[in-house]
Amino acid sequence: MTAQAGNMKTDPDRLWDSLMEMAKIGPGMAGGNNRQTLTDADAEGRRLFQSWCEAEGMTMAVDRMGNMFMRFEGEDPSLDPVWIGSHLDTQPTGGKYDGVLGVLAGLEVVRSIKDMGLKTRRPIVVVNWTNEEGTRFAPAMLASGVFAGMHDEDFANARTDAEGKRFGDELERIGWRGTEDVGNRPIHAMFEYHIEQGPILEAEGKEIGVVTHGQGLWWLQVTLTGKDAHTGSTPMTMRVNAGLGMARITEAVHRIAMDHQPNAVGAIGQANVYPNSRNVIPGKAVFTIDFRSPELDKLTSMRSRLETEAAEIAKELGLGIEIEPVGHFDPVTFDENLVTVVRDAAERLGYSHMDIVSGAGHDACWINRIAPTVMIMCPCVDGLSHNEAEEISPQWASAGADVLLHAVLKVAEVDQ
Repeated sequence: MTAQAGNMKTDPDRLWDSLMEMAKIGPGMAGGNNRQTLTDADAEGRRLFQSWCEAEGMTMAVDRMGNMFMRFEGEDPSLDPVWIGSHLDTQPTGGKYDGVLGVLAGLEVVRSIKDMGLKTRRPIVVVNWTNEEGTRFAPAMLASGVFAGMHDEDFANARTDAEGKRFGDELERIGWRGTEDVGNRPIHAMFEYHIEQGPILEAEGKEIGVVTHGQGLWWLQVTLTGKDAHTGSTPMTMRVNAGLGMARITEAVHRIAMDHQPNAVGAIGQANVYPNSRNVIPGKAVFTIDFRSPELDKLTSMRSRLETEAAEIAKELGLGIEIEPVGHFDPVTFDENLVTVVRDAAERLGYSHMDIVSGAGHDACWINRIAPTVMIMCPCVDGLSHNEAEEISPQWASAGADVLLHAVLKVAEVDQ
């Protein structure tokens, strides 16, 4: 890349305006977003993204999982394209940047390339992956998982939400099931730009996170079965309390994660008791355990210990127990060459940076299994994410977008 290209940057105001315009779709109750996957709001956000891309001369394809591929042609259409991808869906009480920043920064890269009159030898494809969050339809990163061959389409289409609605039916309902075969697309390399969702970059005063690895995870859904009974008239010694079992397993999850320090975390984030009445001892509890670590042996050990200890707790309390894995991927090592490209771009632009491990799962974790992949991160205030109060600064957003631009120009082989 020439010295002139080394000074090129994205348009920070245009990127920020795009983020704020998308945030108007599926507004939350407290300043964030509720644009859950395969809802009417998701469909509206997709249409807006499509219109922006097509205004830049990009062409759209959609596969049977609803993944959107917006292609900006290169000088040599026969070459495998460089991808930039993330997701537009949010948590029920999500922020305005999680996922969305990566998709719209990809669009901003294309817009900036056009503004500067540059040509890349390789095409560029900006991707919106369906159901990254996994809140409505577990597991997370569902459609990118199908693309990467980790799940089959029947499995994905059969996922149900809390109301029993099927993923496949809802994809049809909102009109975003495409006809393209899933996974039948060449990739030269993929970049995913994302907010950190943690406090490290802000605490260290760094503008750019160069993501070298991603944590693996296990999501384990536990179902405890006891006996519904009156809270006032059932003697303590005669209760079969599923809620008590959940409480003890909750404490065990924390203890197990602490015993595997450093580089291990665990918590219960979703929990329900039934019949959920103030004067009925719960006869059933269903909850999900989330264990994560960048070290495979620790990840495996935490799951094994939990299964053993949870069974012992259930036996002691007279409870039935079932443990079902509902999400999993091994720790990820991102492509070393692409990591170097990102690091060099940050150096060339003069942005402070550090290597970092992603604490969350991302679509890049699946795509990394089939193509060279890397992630770029920017800070977020207090490390807060999956919360309507999630916040970043326009400066942070544009710094990461600039690094993304230069890395993509390098890999897509800019021709001036």
